[in-house]
Amino acid sequence: MGARTGSVVQPCARCGSRWAVQNKPLYWCPRCRGVLLSPGPVDAPAEQRNYRWVVRAPGRRGPVTRPALRADRTPTPHYREIPTWGLRDRPAPPPAAARRGRWDRSPEQVLRLLRVTALLFLIAACAELGRYLILLRNRTALIDPLVLGLSDWSVWIAELVAPLAALGAAIGVVGWLADTRRAAFAAAGLRDPRPRWLLFTGCLVPVVNLLWPGVYLTELVRARAAGPRGVRGGAPYALRAVRIWWLVWITGGVMVAIGIGFRFTHTLQAQANGVIFAVYTNLVAVAATALTVWVMHAVDGRDLRGRVRVPKRWVPAAGPARPVIAPVEPEPAAEPAAEETEPVKVAAR
Repeated sequence: MGARTGSVVQPCARCGSRWAVQNKPLYWCPRCRGVLLSPGPVDAPAEQRNYRWVVRAPGRRGPVTRPALRADRTPTPHYREIPTWGLRDRPAPPPAAARRGRWDRSPEQVLRLLRVTALLFLIAACAELGRYLILLRNRTALIDPLVLGLSDWSVWIAELVAPLAALGAAIGVVGWLADTRRAAFAAAGLRDPRPRWLLFTGCLVPVVNLLWPGVYLTELVRARAAGPRGVRGGAPYALRAVRIWWLVWITGGVMVAIGIGFRFTHTLQAQANGVIFAVYTNLVAVAATALTVWVMHAVDGRDLRGRVRVPKRWVPAAGPARPVIAPVEPEPAAEPAAEETEPVKVAAR
């Protein structure tokens, strides 16, 4: 529909028709029910218009029509049930008991042995500290031979029993590591690339065991997270536990090497420094043993105290039931204030 030059028209945003404004502007196009733009002179320059023209393909000057549906079009995708993303958190079924080898122990036995080992290293640290205090006392006074003999026997026994307990605990931990790795890779549909003999070699051979245990544990955590039943939210927690344990483990290995070097010294001051350094080494061994318990719990989805860690589930929450900003309501008209009258005082006769 055309309009004479100079008249005020409303173009249609859909079909491009221009409609002359008679009494008041319209909102919808009478032809295609498209949105009508604001009124303006038909011959107004581009910089004075509050709309712009869109170039159409040749041959499409009329109203835009919707294409007809084809018979071979696939049906609209839909869900057969209401999606429950993040609203359902079923606990993973307990893993089946894996076959244990000759050197393997159950996780409960390994944890008990680790606790006993930590206690023995703590006793060894106390024995070394007692010997250091005796050395300090010996600078100004003689020591009773009985006290000196008890100190020597306590140090020798503690330094002999604690490493043996640590060796037994290490064998049990490596057996647990091998079984857990095999179960984790099997749950992910894979096979453990590390054979059992390689795990024992990398974890028990001195110097080599400073590097490979951390690698094996990191592979285990990532395999657990990649499995169909793995909780991805627990992977960062377990990786953090492994890295802290790895750092303390390397520190303890370096301190053991330095402590062995102190035993080849001959001066009294160097031997005294070796005694106090042995106290620190035993305390680091206690920390490494406790962190080993933490790593085993973290890999199994538990916290330091052995309780099952429930992953946090973030779900979209609806808005507040009532608006945050109250609607603006007109204030009621103020009523005229009543004139206050002073009470009449009547004088008593």
